[in-house]
Amino acid sequence: MADAVMAPRVLCIAGTDPSGGAGLLADTKAVTALGGYAMGVVTAVTVQNTRGVYDVHAVPVDTVIAQLDAVADDVQIDAVKIGMLGEASLVEAVGEWLRRRRPPHVVLDPVMVATTGGRLATDDAARMLRDLVPVVELVTPNVPELGVLSGVDTAPDIEGIVGQAELVHEQTGSAVLATTGDLLDGSAEDVLVQSTGERRTTLRLPFVRVDTPHTHGTGCSLSSALATARVGAPDWEAAYRRVRPWMDGALHGGLSLDVGKGSGPLDHTWFLRR
Repeated sequence: MADAVMAPRVLCIAGTDPSGGAGLLADTKAVTALGGYAMGVVTAVTVQNTRGVYDVHAVPVDTVIAQLDAVADDVQIDAVKIGMLGEASLVEAVGEWLRRRRPPHVVLDPVMVATTGGRLATDDAARMLRDLVPVVELVTPNVPELGVLSGVDTAPDIEGIVGQAELVHEQTGSAVLATTGDLLDGSAEDVLVQSTGERRTTLRLPFVRVDTPHTHGTGCSLSSALATARVGAPDWEAAYRRVRPWMDGALHGGLSLDVGKGSGPLDHTWFLRR
């Protein structure tokens, strides 16, 4: 028998989605699909489904940090994915926890607005997310989130996205993967900016756009998958190139899932039905 391969142990920090398409449930599905062992710390309980977000109940900051410490005191953490941090005090506390615990391979999905349109972060929290970026290894904003992080208006085209991604990388030192699935001109290129030593590289990564309304939880799933794939990979480009085919399959698979009446979820385990 071949030697068993150790599953990356990935800690996901996020809010819940009772419909299962986004947030912590999507995170754990993505980590599992990429071969990892998923753990989860709850930051908020949301009232939502595929049609919208109706209410958000924040978990007390002390309880969130207690959850994080309970895991870190017992389990070796190989990677961390951070999603919904709805309150400014929680953003600050999680940043302090990262500095204290120093886990490897931290990915930040700067969640501000849900795919279905619901607001998931206060204005103060959105501003403080900019201060959290230097503490993480990779940040994965969509086009509007990239504008907030760069302090510039939302980019109208791929050239603007490249400039803003490079600006955020220059200001923070964090690698940036800007996702362009919601770009109005229909561009289908993600933008990755990362540094190896003193050498910065900017990559435009083309993909085939999937024509689907079922994109609920795309950002959550991508960032969690990247955190998992980065364990053992030489850099973020290698992690992305492993994750992209899985993501494309999940988007295609979502077309045949019969879940909800709104923006439906991805099919995280599409490969099991082939």
